[in-house]
Amino acid sequence: MIDPICIIPARMASSRFPGKPLVPLLGLALVLHVYERCRLYEEFSDVLIATCDEDIRAAAEAHGAPVVMTAYTHERCTDRVEEALAVHSPDVPDDTVIVMVQGDEVLVSPKMITDVIEAQARTGAPVVNLGSRLSRTEDHDSPHTVKVVAGANGQALCFSRAPIPYRSQPGDNPMYQQTGIMAFTKGFLGRFAALPQTPLEIAESVDMLRVLEHGIALNVVFTETETLGVDTPEDKIRGEELLADDPFTGRYLEVS
Repeated sequence: MIDPICIIPARMASSRFPGKPLVPLLGLALVLHVYERCRLYEEFSDVLIATCDEDIRAAAEAHGAPVVMTAYTHERCTDRVEEALAVHSPDVPDDTVIVMVQGDEVLVSPKMITDVIEAQARTGAPVVNLGSRLSRTEDHDSPHTVKVVAGANGQALCFSRAPIPYRSQPGDNPMYQQTGIMAFTKGFLGRFAALPQTPLEIAESVDMLRVLEHGIALNVVFTETETLGVDTPEDKIRGEELLADDPFTGRYLEVS
């Protein structure tokens, strides 16, 4: 079996934080933090950045990061990953594991990557998504945070921007957010791209709901470790604080 391939989708046209992939955190562009942190997982055969923007390409290549250019028209990051894989490694077998780490997941760690890969191998699910514990009430209630719930067997039941499960009082029902850290099989990526969008996917703007609405198994592995998708200028400030205290940062960046 071929070693897993990591693809990091990134684009400049974020509605809430335009240009965020190249915003510096502790002196290094956001997407390059993600690239370096993914490289800390030593079993990847390749770690690639997939983008439609020349500015990202130039910054990545100046840093020494491999880049695959993709179309501007992709609405979903999974579609960008599929195109990048088709360009870079079209002949890998359908059971090859492709790990997608979105270009704003600034706290991704080797353990998180290990968890989704091992869960995919253990369950045989065509896609596994990491969910991380939410500790702040404002994140519970924010429509910008996608929440996830799963059954006892680990299969995802629902994703929503609403606060799920219902919180009747403080401390009840721990909530977990969907992260942009997923393990797919190559075969799943092609199947997913061919599926029509679904009503809940469109209403919630969550592409993994397409998987559930078409009856495809999607497993979730949960971590109690904090993750952060940098979606706003305020997240940048929080991200720098967390990176400065994170044990992995010093393995690729000198932190004063």
